[in-house]
Amino acid sequence: MRAIVHTGAGDVSVLALKEVETPIPAAQQIRVKVAASGLNRADLLQRRGRYPAPAGWPAEIPGLEYAGVVESVAPDVTRWKVGDRVMGLVGGGGQAEFVVVHQDEAIAVPGNLTLQGAAAIPEAFLTAWDALVNRGRLAPGERVLIHAVGSGVGTAAVQLARQLGATTVGTSRSASKLARVIELGLDEGIDTATQGFGGRLSAPVDVILDVLGGPAFADNLDALAPRGRLVLLGLMQGAKADASLEPILRKRLEVIGSVMRTRVHEERSALAAAFSRQVLPWFEANLVRPVVEATYAVSRIGEAHTVMERDQNFGKLVLTW
Repeated sequence: MRAIVHTGAGDVSVLALKEVETPIPAAQQIRVKVAASGLNRADLLQRRGRYPAPAGWPAEIPGLEYAGVVESVAPDVTRWKVGDRVMGLVGGGGQAEFVVVHQDEAIAVPGNLTLQGAAAIPEAFLTAWDALVNRGRLAPGERVLIHAVGSGVGTAAVQLARQLGATTVGTSRSASKLARVIELGLDEGIDTATQGFGGRLSAPVDVILDVLGGPAFADNLDALAPRGRLVLLGLMQGAKADASLEPILRKRLEVIGSVMRTRVHEERSALAAAFSRQVLPWFEANLVRPVVEATYAVSRIGEAHTVMERDQNFGKLVLTW
């Protein structure tokens, strides 16, 4: 099969489209012929040699999500049959013509979505859902602050939070991205192109989804209401913080870390099952939707990386086979 392969660590020149061995399904696994693969910032970090794949996943083939059609199944598979449309998360190897996954980690693609659209769902929507519901315990009537709200996770979180009955606040360094997220239902947007968000919220928030990291930590603590929850999903602006911890004690705050890639099978399968029950009906009813900025043939992988590195995309970039 063909796959995107890292020939080393560095710029986009280390990305190559090569022939590699096609994986064989083991017990309770299915093999999926991939139609499309989502691109994520984790792929950029892995290309630079800063985010290796967890043990048990392809080390040289990037890709954390896929959408396609079941091509073959192990003899003991009961949930899927050849021809079923599925999507899901993987720890690596998603940017290839075939992936093998445990049957319980695959998610059905709603009938009203294309496979290209479905490829934009797993990483963004499962991350946002887990952060809002499982980690952040967002409740109806609460306020949630979503940083980098024009990103894949950000656009997913806005839509999911609205379905959960919350008020949404988002930050972005792009006024045009904020305007587009408002069309998705964002209640309050804060342009951080020239000034930070500190002190600019109309009211405190109960939950924060943060991909910025250390430099935003102090302002995040100040922005939280008593008993608020800060869910850390990324460290785009750095891993070190210079902040007083006093607000954590005084307001009884929670600081919660979360990462999806290193989760074990039991966690992945439980999340896939809950997402299928609770969120897929919203896609089927057109209450939420994947946001795709552009699709690229896999031969244009370098161009897609460059667009993401320059922060030019709104929502997701998708690679097509």
